Amino acid sequence: MESWANLDFHLDLSGPGGLRQRLTASLRDAVRSARLPPGTRLPASRSLAADLGIARNTVAEAYAELVAEGWLAARQGSGTVVAQRVEPPPPVTRRISPPEVRFDLTVSTPDVTEFPRTEWVRSTRRAVMAAPSEAFGPGDPQGRIELRTALAEYLARARGVRADPERIVVCSGFGGAVQMFDKLLRGPVVVEEYGLEFHRSLWKSTVPLPVDDHGANTEQLPDELRACVLTPAHQFPLGGPLHPRRRASAVEWARRVGGVVLEDDYDGEFRYDRQPVGAVQGLDPEHVVYLGTSSKALSPALRIAWMVLPDRFVDPVLALKTDREQHVSMLDQLTLADFLSSGSYDSHVRRMRLKYQRRRDRLVEAVSPYASVSGIAAGMHAVLETPHEDAIVETARERGIAVSALSWFRHSMSSDDRSGVVVSFGAPAFPRALPFFAEVLAACH
Repeated sequence: MESWANLDFHLDLSGPGGLRQRLTASLRDAVRSARLPPGTRLPASRSLAADLGIARNTVAEAYAELVAEGWLAARQGSGTVVAQRVEPPPPVTRRISPPEVRFDLTVSTPDVTEFPRTEWVRSTRRAVMAAPSEAFGPGDPQGRIELRTALAEYLARARGVRADPERIVVCSGFGGAVQMFDKLLRGPVVVEEYGLEFHRSLWKSTVPLPVDDHGANTEQLPDELRACVLTPAHQFPLGGPLHPRRRASAVEWARRVGGVVLEDDYDGEFRYDRQPVGAVQGLDPEHVVYLGTSSKALSPALRIAWMVLPDRFVDPVLALKTDREQHVSMLDQLTLADFLSSGSYDSHVRRMRLKYQRRRDRLVEAVSPYASVSGIAAGMHAVLETPHEDAIVETARERGIAVSALSWFRHSMSSDDRSGVVVSFGAPAFPRALPFFAEVLAACH
């Protein structure tokens, strides 16, 4: 325990207020600043009063007030000491959280609340009861024959794809398919100058291809490269279909250079102004890889996609797959096969096509005073052409609405400078969010 006599200590009694208040404040400051450390024994009130030349009662009253406040402690037989204190924790720097997102209208989001649960359960029951015992083993890396057969029939009928089950490979998503082809193909891959950055990042190297109202300008495909990725049915995100002349030009380029077109048909079934245009793959199955997925029509949770391959790619692709495809459930494959064969898939697509069409019509009507909607009536998202891209995205975020800026989808090497906002009308939150989003547009107009 330290003694007052061992401290080089001076009390400042100057300042406003009475003598007792000044003494109390001076002692409190000495304790708070640790000039009087915890455990220090203070002089008796008589001694301090004599040293300071003040009345003993003044010192005794100051000690009593500081004991009551907890700065000092009076111990029987030990006099008055500086109390032991728990140091307050350091101040917490609070991070300012971004506004909570109440309505997520970011792109490519299907309305998963509409998943056909009852029909899916029925297909699961039928598929499991009908499946041979070997279906519950490791399985075929190429995919269950039941699913490949059902896909071949459906794709030929609905998308004009020329395929047989032996040229179809089931995989765990579009990303998995791209990663396999990134290993098979050499050199940079040509991609549309607008698209998902995540998809571009799956390739080692990409070169942008200009896109206009007629889709990707395939007449500018460079002869020194051998692969390109297109979204012909509904360009993502700008929304235009690939012009017939450019569809033919893409195939002619692939033939001329001995290359391949990878056709991403991610929402080709959802067109509202007319029947969906058939896949480019139907023009030349030996130079076009058709890529499809269940994520937009049903649910991204299924993790089922498929490739319809030129004959020369079947064995190399299968060589890249493991013996046991861990990411594609055999039971889900069997269920999807039944779902397709029973007609439930067609029924679900027809129902969702009507629902999405009505949502798009509502969006066009709501935003018409402030922005125009580009592209065809198709898919689950729309691009609003507006010079106020940044202001709309920021204001919407402040009001709890997440939308995407068109510039976020632009290739880093593109010189295009279009401005707009991409809105998912397929998102579950869209019906509730639309009135609030219209207010955002009005505020930014």
